[in-house]
Amino acid sequence: MNEKEKMVRGDFYNPMDRQLITERMKTRKLLHTLNHSSPVDQIKRCELFKELFGKIGENFLIEPPFYCDYGYNIEIGEDFSANFNCIMLDVTQIMIGDGVSLGPGVHIYTATHPTEPKERLAKTEYGKKIIIGDNVWIGGGAVISPGIKIGSNSTVGAGSVVIKDIPEDVIAVGNPCEVIKRFDEERR
Repeated sequence: MNEKEKMVRGDFYNPMDRQLITERMKTRKLLHTLNHSSPVDQIKRCELFKELFGKIGENFLIEPPFYCDYGYNIEIGEDFSANFNCIMLDVTQIMIGDGVSLGPGVHIYTATHPTEPKERLAKTEYGKKIIIGDNVWIGGGAVISPGIKIGSNSTVGAGSVVIKDIPEDVIAVGNPCEVIKRFDEERR
């Protein structure tokens, strides 16, 4: 198994592998073009995003600057929007449902590193898949940590640091992000 295959599976891999460096550089060049494109050239921007992502639905708006590692590990549904300065570190899958909106400066990280000092000496890293359900709002400046699942119809407050899964139909805020309101309780 090569380093790219290990990376995409979420296994430990060497990020300094020549193929991965080449792919990151290709993505950086595409992002440079995208992030320096004219705000009136929405057609060109849409084409660049479609080239960048593994999958993207119709009716999307992503305000540059936008940054990611590879792009091909990102799958986004219909009716998506992301405000300025969104970062998605996609060493493995980021799956985003329909009707999702991201405030400015939202960071989504699948990439992680060993926490044991001796293990870090190997200079390997790994990723954990992130899944964001349908109709989710993530407020500005929120950070979504590796391996997180955010349930449909939920809101993550601005500035939150999400370190554990967020269920469906809730509002969650804070550092660490905690559920403060459940919508199903209102329906009773």
